[in-house]
Amino acid sequence: MAKQEKTIIDKAKTAFGLKTEKVEVEPQIETMEEVVTEFFEDTVIAEPKARERLKPSNEWEIKNRIYYLKGNEKPLSYLIKGSNIYHFDKEKGYERELKYCSNQKTTFVDEMKGDQRLEHIVFRAGSLFVPKEKTVLQKLLSLYHPLKDKLFYEYKPAAIAKEEIEVLELQVDALTAARNIDIDLAEAVMRVERGSEVSKLSSKELRRDLLLFARENPKLFLELVDDENVILRNFGIKAVEAGVLRLSSDQRNFMWGSNGRKLMVIPFDEHPYTALAHWFKTDEGMEIYSNCRCGRSTGRS
Repeated sequence: MAKQEKTIIDKAKTAFGLKTEKVEVEPQIETMEEVVTEFFEDTVIAEPKARERLKPSNEWEIKNRIYYLKGNEKPLSYLIKGSNIYHFDKEKGYERELKYCSNQKTTFVDEMKGDQRLEHIVFRAGSLFVPKEKTVLQKLLSLYHPLKDKLFYEYKPAAIAKEEIEVLELQVDALTAARNIDIDLAEAVMRVERGSEVSKLSSKELRRDLLLFARENPKLFLELVDDENVILRNFGIKAVEAGVLRLSSDQRNFMWGSNGRKLMVIPFDEHPYTALAHWFKTDEGMEIYSNCRCGRSTGRS
């Protein structure tokens, strides 16, 4: 049957003038070389970016600079020394003479060449503006001058901001601590600052003064809060005020207030109440402290 169908098809192709041809198709196989070549021709590879150069921390920054005289006085003009001054060079191990000359590229005399035209350094109304082009004068004032940070200083806004942030953060820490401490510690801290006057303050007045003290002197406030002896010093002062203990007129001894019997001798180079606080932590002192406590109540309203 298949043979008969093939004969019929062949006769039809002959009738219509069609030819049957055998076509050989070659397989399209790409070589590895062709594939790799085509990939790199079609792929755009970005050129590596040049590595950004990091500026060393000690590299001199080219910028305008302002200098101010220290203190509150701002004279109309003030001349500072620009010659016969010296800077100790740590790398070289000896002092080097400095001089500011308008025609030199250095402030070190041992590096100068040719004539030296000395130029005055004058502050006007307490300040001196030095443009970025005058790097020699800037380096003399900022790095080498022996009166730097003594008679005058360079204005550095970033450094000032950093210092102010540190102060503000310290104030926050101190105010937070002031809000959280108990009334006994508050009294002990303020007694160091205000003395016996603290005994007359109400609790509201004490809290107010404590917060003000924390804001105005945060470093000292936090030191006192962390001082384990501050409560003991406060107890000793209150005991003397109440007449339970007595401090001798020469401030060399603590005694019982009732009979004058000596309790302890104060070391020569120590504050009386600091010495008493230390003594309260000894075996004998702890017993006395426990027996003569004036009570924990402050009696404040």
